[in-house]
Amino acid sequence: MGAGEEMHARTVKMSTPGVLAVVTVFSMIPGGLLSDIRDTQGLEGQQLARGSTVLHHRQKRGWIWKQLFVQEEDPTSQIIGQVKSDSDRGSFTIKYVLSGEGAGDVFKIDENSGEIWTLKKLDREKKAFYVLQAQAINTRTEEPVEPQSEFIIKVQDINDNAPQFLNEPYVSSIPEMSPVGTTVAQVTATDADDPMFGNNAKLIYSILQGEPYFSVQPKTGIVVTSWADMNREAREEYLVVVQVKDMLGLSGGYSSTTTVTVTLTDVNDNGPTFQQHVYTFALPENAAIGTTVGRIMAEDGDIGSNAKMTYRLEDDLNESSTFKIETDPVTQEGVILLAMPLDYESKRRYTMVAEAANNHPDTRFLPLDEFSDRTTLKIFVEDVDEPPVFLSALYEWKIPENAAVGTVVGTVSARDTDTVKNPIRYSIDKKTDATNAFKIDPNNGTIAIAKALDRETADWHNMSVEAKETMQNRLSSSVAVFITVLDVNDNVPRLARDYQPYICEGTQAGELIHLLSAVDPDKAVEEHHFYYSMVPQERINPNFTIRDNQDNTAGIVARRSTFTRKDQTQYLLPVVVTDSGTPALSSTTTLTIGVCSCLPAGHCPTAGVEALALSGVSMQTLVGIFVCLVTLTALSVLMLIVRRHRRKQQEGTDVEVKELELPDTFSQKVLYYGERGAGLDFCQPPVPLRPHPRRRDRKLRREEVRASIRMSLRESHLIGPEDEVFRQFILDRLAEADQDPYVPPFDCLRTYAYEGSGSSSGSLSSLDSCLEFEPEKPVCNSKPYAVRLTPWFGGAEEDTFF
Repeated sequence: MGAGEEMHARTVKMSTPGVLAVVTVFSMIPGGLLSDIRDTQGLEGQQLARGSTVLHHRQKRGWIWKQLFVQEEDPTSQIIGQVKSDSDRGSFTIKYVLSGEGAGDVFKIDENSGEIWTLKKLDREKKAFYVLQAQAINTRTEEPVEPQSEFIIKVQDINDNAPQFLNEPYVSSIPEMSPVGTTVAQVTATDADDPMFGNNAKLIYSILQGEPYFSVQPKTGIVVTSWADMNREAREEYLVVVQVKDMLGLSGGYSSTTTVTVTLTDVNDNGPTFQQHVYTFALPENAAIGTTVGRIMAEDGDIGSNAKMTYRLEDDLNESSTFKIETDPVTQEGVILLAMPLDYESKRRYTMVAEAANNHPDTRFLPLDEFSDRTTLKIFVEDVDEPPVFLSALYEWKIPENAAVGTVVGTVSARDTDTVKNPIRYSIDKKTDATNAFKIDPNNGTIAIAKALDRETADWHNMSVEAKETMQNRLSSSVAVFITVLDVNDNVPRLARDYQPYICEGTQAGELIHLLSAVDPDKAVEEHHFYYSMVPQERINPNFTIRDNQDNTAGIVARRSTFTRKDQTQYLLPVVVTDSGTPALSSTTTLTIGVCSCLPAGHCPTAGVEALALSGVSMQTLVGIFVCLVTLTALSVLMLIVRRHRRKQQEGTDVEVKELELPDTFSQKVLYYGERGAGLDFCQPPVPLRPHPRRRDRKLRREEVRASIRMSLRESHLIGPEDEVFRQFILDRLAEADQDPYVPPFDCLRTYAYEGSGSSSGSLSSLDSCLEFEPEKPVCNSKPYAVRLTPWFGGAEEDTFF
């Protein structure tokens, strides 16, 4: 079909029977559109538009589809076209049926005439075209006369939508001083109308606000600068209003606006500038180093890093060594600080030049020398009444301890540094010289000894001397004075402690009996050297001699081997100790050397060892030892009574006595006893007791046994199981048990155990280890018998006492 046929009203008649034609009402087509169609369709279109000539086309099927048009937003119901079959003769034998998109809702068809009507207004932006189907049906047979034909109804656009901007709001920033034509931002708008139909959706941009600084490209919406040298310091922010119109800006179109916020960013186009040519400050002469003298400020119109600057003081005026300047990182001010002490009497005014310079100059905008500025500083020193100043910050002297009272130690001196020289008086702070060992002349500061010194009591003195003005504000200052007391050999040496040496019977000549050491309060131990000797009349002592070890110790050495308690129990030995001082001093100490019947391990249960042990035992321990001794005595008496009672019972009854011998591998005898009616289990394995002792001829004396018991109790209480003395003690007790024939062979094991450092009894009784047996019925032999106790080895039937 040609375009002219689609846009004009005409009646199409086909030479072939049974052809359905679509008739369009031209009155519904806008005139402008008809003229456009005439221009494009040529002669055929013009003839169709006039309706005077009928054109015959090539033969087709009975249905001819057409494209119909309807303008959007038209609320009136109207005919937009007609379908008709060439079989329709006007006898109402054919009816037309419409189906497809919008059939019955948006569009309807007259079933008799085939006219197509609109039922409501259409919106192209919601739906641009509709696809429908038409069919001719025989009213009598209800059969289709023609095959179903499809056609399209297109909604024609009108300018009913305004353009809209996208991605609002628009914010942009550009550096200040940007050249003309610098792109600021691009705005974009869209129009919902048909861009292919007329100028409804053809947009154009323009500036409503922002000229002459900015402009916009009409077709692209790109906003650019149109003013050179825009200065941030003059104006930092601009609002640019951009308008968009459809219909190429012609009248009758729609428009919209948007705002572009433009911010100018800073560049370093300004240098620092001081607002004053001279800054004046005043500072007291007693100001501390680091005191802030004042602040100066160079103005810079820039911000951020472009405004950062550094201050410095010129070195050519020789004043900058007394002061220094620093930059405050927050305020960018120059802070002037005192770097050296001031003295009003020496210099009263300082003049110097301060310079401020940008850290990051940019020569694109300014010459290099314009990025700095200078100003003059004047600082005046104020006079302050100052306290006296000592000529020395510290005084140290040394004096021997035997110096006489009134001896001058030294002199302190102070002066008044003010213009007016005031007299000064001196004094010693009593809190620092509590003993009043020194005195000072208040007029000249001479310090002398007020009391006799003793290095052994105080070897140094730390005093505070005060100097005070006698006029005006009576200001004062203090200085420390250290006086060291030198040592003088004025103390005799002495033995380090109260020695109680002893010598064992059987000691050989040349053996070391005891080691001596000495002390002297005059000097430190490492500075001493002691000499040990015997008094002149004892240097040929036949019993002992003194051997100097040349290390500040000496040993007592036996000169013979015949010491016994029967001959003599104690010996007196005078010992002389001499120091190495000038003059040398000495002392004599007489030692008492006791003769002791020592134990096998060399321990002496009496004499010096006993005294030393008792000296370290508390009263509670002594009470415990006494109670233990009483308990042991009572137990010994009880055992003797039990032994006599059992022996009498055995003699008066018929008891079978049996002695059990152990195998040869054991040098012991295991003894059992039993009574009638009390069955003992003799099937149990033999329990070995102590080794068979060897008989000795000599009995221990009663005092030696008691001393041994006392020593054992003390040692077990004072030392621990890991100590060498404790282990030696256990070995000695075992040796005594194995070799002493006077110890009763009880039918229980004798044990020794360490009872702890907190034990108050220190008991070593062997009775604690005995087990109490419950009578049981004999297992392998029911005949009662008793095993006779082996007699005490080497003992008789009479009692033994300790």
